[in-house]
Parts: sequence; structure tokens; C-alpha cells
Amino acid sequence: MALKRNFLKPSGLGKYTLGDNDKYIIMEKKKCLEELKGKVEDCRDCPLGRSRKHPVFGEGDVESKVVFIGEAPGYYEDQIGKPFVGRAGRVLDNLLDEIGLSRNSVYIANVLKCRPPGNRDPLPEEIDACKPYLMEQLKIIQPLIICTLGRFALVSIYNKSASITALHGKLIQMEKFNIFPLYHPAAALHQPMLLDSIKEDFAKLKEQLTKPIPEIIPDLKTTKTQEEKIRQEQMKLF
Repeated sequence: MALKRNFLKPSGLGKYTLGDNDKYIIMEKKKCLEELKGKVEDCRDCPLGRSRKHPVFGEGDVESKVVFIGEAPGYYEDQIGKPFVGRAGRVLDNLLDEIGLSRNSVYIANVLKCRPPGNRDPLPEEIDACKPYLMEQLKIIQPLIICTLGRFALVSIYNKSASITALHGKLIQMEKFNIFPLYHPAAALHQPMLLDSIKEDFAKLKEQLTKPIPEIIPDLKTTKTQEEKIRQEQMKLF
């Protein structure tokens, strides 16, 4: 049984239902993410794990074909353990709403799971310590498009020499995923003149989502492991 990206099935009158196998896939994804979240909560691989108040793992629709990746949690995110809940989060909410999306229809996470003191830039060693958790998240969710928010997210996932100024609003096709770089929502707060450009990029994202997006070939080892777990869960029903 192959993992499916389009998991909604028509049930008449414009409504959709989940197939049985699709339900197991979603359940397994949520289970894998919960296990990974536990590892993040226990992580002390860098000093941030000791200075944080709450780790910010990520949240949203695990079956979304779009994942938004920010830089790191800020003060308010650290207080409650959720991503993008401060002023930049409100900007992001508005941008999503303008293109017909919401927090509930996408997945949102950060490169770093813990807040750097004073909201300073992430250090290379902090990114190295935290990046494996993010990459495992992406492997589990298997999105079609990863929207990097800001320079640090872009260089962490794509290329250390990448320029957000040159690449924002353009789809980058890679072997394991597609990247759509965006300015960080906070940029609109610090440089209001960028807001129109950010809105244009989100409009491009909406247009991109209406086009056939290149499918990503899943990691066969991960897929087989997920399918085996699904079969085991199914057998428990008999």
C-alpha cells in the first residue's frame, strides 16, 4: 500500500471522507510526531535546552502539503510552547487568510525548537543540534512545499550561501522536497515597505498551489517502516 498525499475521498454532495487506510496513515503520522516531540522536550544538546521555558515543537495539519518553517521561537512562543503567537504570528495569520489558508490547514514549525536569549540570531552549533529534529518532522509529514520564512530558515534547509532577497517568491525544486522562500513576517513589522512584496509572494504561493506540484519520491525505508506499523495496527482489529 502506497502512502497517499491526496487523502480526501468524495462521499457525495461535495463532502469528503477518509478512507480506512488513510486514517491509519494520519494516526501513524501523529504518533511519530508525538514521539519526536518527546525527544525534543528531553533534549539538552545545546544550552538553549536549559534556558528555555517551553520547547516549541510545531503544530498544524499533519496531512497538509504545505509546511511553514520559521527561524526560532520568540518570547511569547517560549511562554506557551506554540509557534508564531506574537506580533509576527498575527501578520502570518493575516497573510494566510488572504490566500484562503489558516493555521489549521497548514503545518508551522521552526528551525530551532528553543528560544535564543534576547531573540538573538541562532548560532551555527544550535542549528546543527536542532536541525535533525526538523528534518525528521518533514520526513514524517512529507509536504509537497516547504515555505521557509526568512534568511535563517532558507540557508538552514537549502544552501548556506542562499540569498532571500534573490530567491523569495520562487519555487526551488530539490530531490527530496520543494522550497518556496518567503520573507519572515516580522520583516513587515521592521520594514513596512516590504509588506506589499510579502503579500505578492503569498499570492504567488496561492497560484503555485493551484498548479500540479512535482511529487517528491518518498524515502523508501521510512515509507516501508510506516506501512509495516500501519499493517500491525490493522491486524489488532481482527
